[in-house]
Amino acid sequence: MSPPARLQELIRIIRTARTQAEERAIIQKECAAIRSSFREDEGSYRCRNVAKLLYMHMLGYPAHFGQMECLKLIASPKFTDKRVGYLGAMFLLDERQDAHLLITNSIKNDLNHSTQYVQGLKVPPNPPPPPPPPNTASCHPNISPPLFQMVPQLVQTLRSLTTVGYSPEHDVSSISDPFLQVRILRLLRILGRSDDDTSEVMNDVLAQVATNTETSKNAGNAILYETVLTIMDVRSESGLRVLAVNILGRFLLNNDKNIRYVALTSLLKMVQSDHIAVQRHRSTIVDCLKDPDATMKRRALELSLALVNATNVRGMMKELLNVLDDCGSDLKADCTSGIFLAAEKYAPSKRWHIDTIMRVLTTAGSYVRDDAVPNLIQLITNASDLHSYTVQRLYLALDKDISQQPLVQVASWCVGEYGDLLLSGECEEEEPIQVTEDDVLDVLETVLQSHMSLPATRAYAITALMKLSTRIHQNVDRIRQVVSIYGSCLDVELQQRAVEYNALFRKYDHMRSAVLERMPLMSKHSGNDSLDIPDTNRESERQEIKVLQNSTEQINQTNDLLDLLGVNDSHPVIQTSETVKEPLPGGELLDLLGGLNEAAPVTIPPIVAYNKDGLTINFTFQTSSNNSNLLSISLQATNSTTEDMIDFIFQAAVPKYKLNPRE
Repeated sequence: MSPPARLQELIRIIRTARTQAEERAIIQKECAAIRSSFREDEGSYRCRNVAKLLYMHMLGYPAHFGQMECLKLIASPKFTDKRVGYLGAMFLLDERQDAHLLITNSIKNDLNHSTQYVQGLKVPPNPPPPPPPPNTASCHPNISPPLFQMVPQLVQTLRSLTTVGYSPEHDVSSISDPFLQVRILRLLRILGRSDDDTSEVMNDVLAQVATNTETSKNAGNAILYETVLTIMDVRSESGLRVLAVNILGRFLLNNDKNIRYVALTSLLKMVQSDHIAVQRHRSTIVDCLKDPDATMKRRALELSLALVNATNVRGMMKELLNVLDDCGSDLKADCTSGIFLAAEKYAPSKRWHIDTIMRVLTTAGSYVRDDAVPNLIQLITNASDLHSYTVQRLYLALDKDISQQPLVQVASWCVGEYGDLLLSGECEEEEPIQVTEDDVLDVLETVLQSHMSLPATRAYAITALMKLSTRIHQNVDRIRQVVSIYGSCLDVELQQRAVEYNALFRKYDHMRSAVLERMPLMSKHSGNDSLDIPDTNRESERQEIKVLQNSTEQINQTNDLLDLLGVNDSHPVIQTSETVKEPLPGGELLDLLGGLNEAAPVTIPPIVAYNKDGLTINFTFQTSSNNSNLLSISLQATNSTTEDMIDFIFQAAVPKYKLNPRE
């Protein structure tokens, strides 16, 4: 049987694993080999196998089956076996088992051993010190003032360790006592934080350690990393901070993934305070985006997004979009969110901004944030000189692929709003395309009928068809037929839209062009990121209020339309006399849905239909003075809380049979 692999070889193999599944497979294979070796009682490799189990335990894998082997190593007369055995007993033994009782005799024998090194093995090492406090020493009385007086001695000791020659007793990979150097650097970092005088004393030695430490060995890299942390925490000079950033830049070129990850994490913390120095290593950071390791790519993405500014936004976005094409699904959401924020903040032009967002929606539309669609609609609306260009680009994208739902929603909205520009074939920014009315309607019907379309996407599409009914002339009947089909749709939202649009065709066709005219400019609220986007109902309300102000002859038709589109206004816009028919917020809706048959004029007292969570809904009833068969039902919704209520939807169903209310 071939000898088992050494610990260093196992570490190298595990680090080559690209996924968690590959790592688990390697661990399982090695554990099987170790079990076989334990069963064959190969004492010559027991120490090596227990050391590998300790490494697996550090990675989080179970290694309890090596408990008895630790006991055998402790009982061994060899010092190397005893050392690994005691170390394994500390981590692998479970106090709930009886195995730890078997160590008692071995500990008694080792306490009486003639060699002091063996006597010290059974003493557990000191626990690691707690992390340094975040504030200065002056703010923490636990730090003794005499420690500040020892800073010159600590600096001198660190300088001697850096310049002294080879010391075989404390040498690790040609580095003189790296453990002591790390401890001194950590202590200096605590003492020099926010203290100008103490920081001034240690500036020279920090520069000396940073320039003279060997970087080819891991021990030297550990010292350099602690030096960088100390430089960034104390009140160091600007040149010294640039030196620290350059050290981390060299770490990015290291073959060890752990060192590169540490460098990326440290640069991410420093990018706000030393932005210019970190920018010098932008190309190296961008190269890390191509790393196959997912954690490395995520940290490089966070750092790359932090480096984007108005100067490099075009180049950085090109690299980030390439990453978006290749990254996995777990990274796409963060990547799209970062690109949206950076593009909105540093966009050099509106056209570039629109093209970038469209590229993201085309590549990873299913992973974008919820506000991506309204934000892009607002951007397109305000770019009035790019409407022809945008609707042409979006139509081509919609005709090519309808799987990316946010892109389909934006494209449907734009085709409905600017369909006349698309059909005219006028586009100065690029070569225009020739599109017929049938082509546009075919695409929107495909969206409505596709199984991939979400209910919200179908709502965008049917609204776009309704908008096109005022922008085309030859296929209005076709649009009317499509809309009427969805009047019996199972989706309540889509059915409601279709019923309302059908009513516009049947009863209010003379007002359809005014209701469905082009949207006004949109703007964002100052208090939050939500958009003040007027929808069809809101726009209809404004249009009808103008009609009410200009002509009293259209009062009845206006209120009918307001009721049809769901606008509940408890304050009448125009006061009318008793001889004029009052606006009937509920009566015309009842008449639209089937009406009420003849009923004797009665007086019905008001009722409270709903009163919960600060929302109160009152109904009042009034019989028309002109028509005794017509009952007006008025609804008043009151919000008694201090917060605004959103997504308030009121739906009423009216039975189609004779209603005889009693007094």
